[in-house]
Amino acid sequence: MFDFTPDPAAPKADLYKDLLAAADALTSGESDGVANMANVAALLAEFLPDCNWTGFYRMVDGELVLGPFAGRPACIRIPLGVGVCGAAAKSGETQRVEDVHAFPGHIACDALSRSELVVPIMRDGTVIGVIDLDSPDLARFDAEDQAGIEALAAMLSDRV
Repeated sequence: MFDFTPDPAAPKADLYKDLLAAADALTSGESDGVANMANVAALLAEFLPDCNWTGFYRMVDGELVLGPFAGRPACIRIPLGVGVCGAAAKSGETQRVEDVHAFPGHIACDALSRSELVVPIMRDGTVIGVIDLDSPDLARFDAEDQAGIEALAAMLSDRV
């Protein structure tokens, strides 16, 4: 059994270092991508305060399809270029949105979400999925969050 308990008083840099180590411990050597996404979605929910949704969308037949997550029920399919997740998947670039209601084409899966961070997961130059984080707080995510989740996405690129 794994017990990963984040220190709520730790600086963000330490929090993301511990999150990466926990995700590595859980996913290293496991070939089932869905199992790995499920464990990491749970870790994200445990490690990141003020998030109401943490999880994955997978690229399937040219669109994003809901993967493992922690939070309220979510949109199942997202076309490329639509919403924050679709924009990240289409561009291959991280989307950090301070106010989702000001984002053109935002998809409101959870009306409580006010900010969002979406990081593409790339393999061999191709988007294979995204990590999606939502928060009920405006401007919840900063450059440190972005760097931490980008490092996680890079580590997971051959494990999901």
